[in-house]
Amino acid sequence: MGKLGKTYPEIREKFPIPKSTLSTWFKNAGKKPDRTRQLEHLKRIRPIAVATIHRKKEARVALATGIATRELNRLPLKNKSIQKALLAMLYWAEGAKSDMTGLRFVNTDPVLAKLYISLLRSTYALDERRIRIRLHLHYYHKHREAITFWSKLLKVPNSQFGKIYVKKRSVQRRFRKNFQGICFINYFDGAIRRELLSLGQQVAQKYAE
Repeated sequence: MGKLGKTYPEIREKFPIPKSTLSTWFKNAGKKPDRTRQLEHLKRIRPIAVATIHRKKEARVALATGIATRELNRLPLKNKSIQKALLAMLYWAEGAKSDMTGLRFVNTDPVLAKLYISLLRSTYALDERRIRIRLHLHYYHKHREAITFWSKLLKVPNSQFGKIYVKKRSVQRRFRKNFQGICFINYFDGAIRRELLSLGQQVAQKYAE
């Protein structure tokens, strides 16, 4: 209202506000904001805002983790049928489907690779000598280090690793660096592959009905 040319008495006649309060409200009216002070203020409050966002994110993660843990504790994870169903869905998502291959699981994620081979060993009587590992690496990977990493993780001896395939370095194409390359876990048994794919499809159909 001050911008409309109203005096304090006129404003107070319409709104019973103390004169001192009006003075505080209108003391900077019409003045240009001090850019330097604004920047200093933003600089002071930015760390506080970031910390607040971080705390809220941590709280959301903690809540989700708690819910997931409670759900996990209710599941009969030692049940072989449950394990095989989990394996089937994992293989259906990430495994080779072609009849030209045996059982082949491909991934860059060590956790998924470890989960896959652990479930496979738990649900089938494997001949460990028939497991073969193939690595696809980029120019920046250290071959011996990569083999040692995957060998320890998957509990497969170095002697069962095939020749490493090194991807050609592309000058134009940008790609995301992966931790220890792409790991191919091969087991020469088409019967297991067919069973897992069929089970995965049936589980999906059961829940999609």
